Amino acid sequence: MDQLAWLPTHPDLGAALSAARRLPDAAAKLNEAIRLAGFRRDFTATGRIDRLAAEGLAAEGRPGGLTPLRLAILASHTVDHLVPAIRVSGLGRRVALAVHVAPYGMYRQALLGEDPALAAFRPQLILLALDARDAPIDLPLDSGEQAVAEAVGARVEELRGLWRRAKARHGAQVVQQTLVAADPPLFGSFEALVPAAPAAVIERLNTAIRAAAREEGVLLLDLAWQAAHFGGAGALADPVRWHQAKQLVSPAAAPLYGDLVARIAGAVAGQARKCLVLDLDNTLWGGVIGDDGLDGIKLGQGNATGEAFLAFQRYAAALGRRGVILAVCSKNNPEVAEEAFAKHPEMALRRGDIACFVANWKDKAGNLRHIAKTLNIGLDSLVFVDDNPAEREIVRRELPEVAVPEVPEDVAFYPEIVATAGYFEAVSFTADDAARGRSYVLNAERAAALEQATDLQGYLRSLAMTMQAKPVGPAELPRVTQLINKTNQFNLTTRRYTEADTERFSTDAGTVMLSFRLRDRFGDNGLISVVIARPDPALAPNELLIDTWLMSCRVLGRQVEEATLGVVAGHAARKGAAALVGEYRPTAKNGMVAEHYARLGFRPMPAPEGAEPGASFWRYELSAVKAPEHFIEVDAA
Repeated sequence: MDQLAWLPTHPDLGAALSAARRLPDAAAKLNEAIRLAGFRRDFTATGRIDRLAAEGLAAEGRPGGLTPLRLAILASHTVDHLVPAIRVSGLGRRVALAVHVAPYGMYRQALLGEDPALAAFRPQLILLALDARDAPIDLPLDSGEQAVAEAVGARVEELRGLWRRAKARHGAQVVQQTLVAADPPLFGSFEALVPAAPAAVIERLNTAIRAAAREEGVLLLDLAWQAAHFGGAGALADPVRWHQAKQLVSPAAAPLYGDLVARIAGAVAGQARKCLVLDLDNTLWGGVIGDDGLDGIKLGQGNATGEAFLAFQRYAAALGRRGVILAVCSKNNPEVAEEAFAKHPEMALRRGDIACFVANWKDKAGNLRHIAKTLNIGLDSLVFVDDNPAEREIVRRELPEVAVPEVPEDVAFYPEIVATAGYFEAVSFTADDAARGRSYVLNAERAAALEQATDLQGYLRSLAMTMQAKPVGPAELPRVTQLINKTNQFNLTTRRYTEADTERFSTDAGTVMLSFRLRDRFGDNGLISVVIARPDPALAPNELLIDTWLMSCRVLGRQVEEATLGVVAGHAARKGAAALVGEYRPTAKNGMVAEHYARLGFRPMPAPEGAEPGASFWRYELSAVKAPEHFIEVDAA
C-alpha cells in the first residue's frame, strides 16, 4: 500500500505550494498549510508544507482549531530529517507540535543527568526512539533460554528506569518506540527456534517492552508492528542511509513515520476521532437496495464481492465494540435502508449498533451536520466512508473538519484503509470505552422518550437516575486522564494533564478530585464527569479553585451539573473550604459552558493575579447557598 494511501492526491501539489507562499498574511499561509497537509505528499513536499506552516505559526502563536503540544524526541538514531513530517502530520491531526530533539545518542544522559535545554522545553510528550543496534544484546548463538531471558530482563529494567525518570522529572507522557530488526535472519525460518538468534532476541525484547509499557503506563510507537504491516524493515529503512547518516527511517518513509508519531500525539491531546459514519449502497453492501431489492444486493458468503462487503461490516462492528460510535448517512428511502438491517440474514451490523441513522435525499454535508448535532459531538469527531468519489469531494470541500478517507474501488481494501489511517488511535482502553458506542444508542432511546414526554420534570423523574461519586483512585486514573485530555466542549478550562499529574492530584490531601458515573432506567452511562478542586496560591487559604470541571455531553440537560456541584461542595466543606472559585477559560469549542457558573449561582469576581488573559472567575460561598435541586439520587463516597 502507498504511503498515506487514505489521503486524496492533489492535482498539482507543487503549484499549490508555490501559490501559497505568495499569500498576503501569515494566517492565510497557516490555513493553507493545514489544508495541504490533508493530501498525499513525499519528503520534499512535506518540507515545503512545514516551512509554510512555520511562517503562520510564528505570527499567529496559538492558532484557532489546533491544540498545541510539546514533543521531545530522545533517540539513538538520527531523527532531525523526520521532524518536518511529524509537524506536518500534526497539522492533519489538528495538533500544533513543537518538537525538541535531544543530541544524537544522548538519551541516557538527557534523562539521568542534567539537560537544561530539555528542562526549559517542558515536554508534555517524550518519545524514546531507539534502534536495534543501540546497546544490542550480543550473546553466543548457542546461549540457552535462561541466558536470553536474563539479558532481555536487564535491558527492560533499564528502560523502566528511564521511563520513570522521564515521568518524575518532566511530568510527561512517555512513548517508547519498539525495535525493528536491523539485520537479515541467520537461520531462515528456523530463526525463531534459536533463542539467541538476533531476530529472535529482538522479537522477545519487543514482547517484554510491550508488557512493561502496559504496567508502567507508557505508550508505544510500535514501529516493529508497523514495519511488518508495511512490508518489513525495508519499507522504512534504507541501509545506505543508515551507514551514511545513522538514519533508521529513510527520508522516503518520513511522511509515514511522521504520521505514526502525530496520531499518538493527537490521541494524547484528545484529538482522536470518535465516530465512524457509513454510507450504505456500494459501501456496506454491493448494489443499490432501492433498485435491486433486499435479495438483489451483494452481501455475505457465496461470492467474493459479497464476502468483501461482509468483511468491512465486521470490521465496523468490531470498531463499535471497541467504543467507536457508528452512524449511517445515506441517500435512500429510510424504510428501504433500514429493511436490510432488520431482515438481511448476512448483515454483520444491526440497527441497534447504529447510534444515529440518517437516510434521506438531502445533501450529505447537511446530514453530517445533523449527525454531529444529534450525537452532541464535533464535526471533527467524524470519519465518513463513502464509495462515491463525488460525494467524498463535496464533503471535504463543505466540511473540512470531517475526515474522509480516499477509499479504492474494491471494498476489500476498506478495512485496511480505515485502520492504517489511524483515525481512532487509542492511548487507553477500558470497559467504559467498550460501552461508549452502546451508550450513544441508548441516548437515542432517551431522546425518543423525551419527545413523548408531556413535561420535562416528569421525563427527568421517569429516568430514575442514580449518580455515583467518589474520589479518584488508582484504578480510575487511566480513564480519568483520558477523559481530561479528550473532552473539549463541556470543559471549563481544557487543561491537559498526564497520568503522573492526575496521580499527584488524587493523593494530595488538600485537593478534591472526584469522578462521577450515572445510571438510569435505560442503562449505564459510564464515567461522565471529572472535577478537580485544589488550593491555589493566588486565592485565600480557605478557597478551592475548580481547576478542572468536565462532563460528557451525553448527559446534558439532565440536572447532572446541579447534582455534581452538590457533591463537590460537600467534599470542599469537609476539607475546610469556605468557598469554591470557578474558572472559565474560553476556547474555540467550549462556548456551550460560558454561562455554566452563572447558571449554578456562582457570583462573578475579579481575576486573581497571574490569571490567563480572557479567563473569567466565579465565587460560590458554601455557607450561603442552598443545595441545588435535581431529580438524581446521589451515592457519594
